[in-house]
Amino acid sequence: MSGKPQNALPHILIVNDSVIRCEGAWTIPHLTMLNTLLTTIQWPAVEDVVWDVMNIQVMDTGGAIVLHRTLTELRSQGKRISLIGLRPEFDDLLQMVSSHWDRVCEVTPEPERFREKVQGWISQQTLHALNGVGFAGEAAVNCFRALRRPSLIRWRALFHRLELDGFHALPITGLLAFLMGVVIAYQGAEQLRQFGANIYVVDLVGISLFREIAPLIVAILIAGRSGSAYAAQIGTMSVTEELDAVRTLGLSPMQLLVLPRVFALVIAVPLLTVYADILGVIGGALIAFNQLNVSGVEFVERFEEAVALRHFFIGIGKAPWFAVIIALVGCYQGFQIRGSVDDVGRRTTVGVVQSIFLVIVFDAVCSIVFSWWNI
Repeated sequence: MSGKPQNALPHILIVNDSVIRCEGAWTIPHLTMLNTLLTTIQWPAVEDVVWDVMNIQVMDTGGAIVLHRTLTELRSQGKRISLIGLRPEFDDLLQMVSSHWDRVCEVTPEPERFREKVQGWISQQTLHALNGVGFAGEAAVNCFRALRRPSLIRWRALFHRLELDGFHALPITGLLAFLMGVVIAYQGAEQLRQFGANIYVVDLVGISLFREIAPLIVAILIAGRSGSAYAAQIGTMSVTEELDAVRTLGLSPMQLLVLPRVFALVIAVPLLTVYADILGVIGGALIAFNQLNVSGVEFVERFEEAVALRHFFIGIGKAPWFAVIIALVGCYQGFQIRGSVDDVGRRTTVGVVQSIFLVIVFDAVCSIVFSWWNI
């Protein structure tokens, strides 16, 4: 017998292309861990597989059910399974489970299955979150290193991304910002006209655009436009094994692919935010003139009086952080693609959703903190 404790955690190890070694305690308290291991492991591609279960110290009915279910699923996939080293008492338990398998499937409680699925989902999401934090940390280290040694920055790639993600985004960004200014002013005009407070449309348009609307509109637009492109481009490189070729040549995918995109967005998003501020205010001024009879001179005078400069700097200050979130999430999802081209589309969608979600969460946290500080 092994010197390992009888309550050792279960392990499943792939020794080589055809041998799988099982260790530890295969018992009911460890079923969640066993199911997580079995669902995340990548089985050998060969047909003849040897299961070495000599080092299983403890097994109860729950462990026997998991083992029998796994072996049955593998056999249904055309694999020939050889089981070696199973203790006689464990073999008797496995034979009993096999002979009553139909009844076992009928009495398996659905709540237990649901709980296991929830626990497995939580474990999987926690693992993804930890991997994402690790990726962000690696990117931060490389960014600081590149800032200290600008020669590490691939300037041609950076300017190319700046053109694609910044300059080419000007038309759609300007149009959306202008329309948002129009909508805010028009909706506000309906209410302000009732109280004779027409001039306060300037406060409504200026403060809301500078602090929240313009940065968020730009961030959401860039997440859908550029963040999705990052995930799709890097994912396609992974599927076509271009990333493997890059690593084989001794190049760093982080410096080659991630840093130019991060730096380009950090430059482009604040500039696009300023551009959106200007177009949004122009749209609001047009509605104020047409609907509330607020002339351009009155609009500008009230704007200088009511809209403090701090509102502008708050919006601009959030823009680089939005850019970092969008770039890192898009690149991270691209690197996570391992399967076929179908995985590219799925990860691209996940990247866009996560980017927008994290941007809104970060904006909400900033709003709460600024409220505490009376800013």
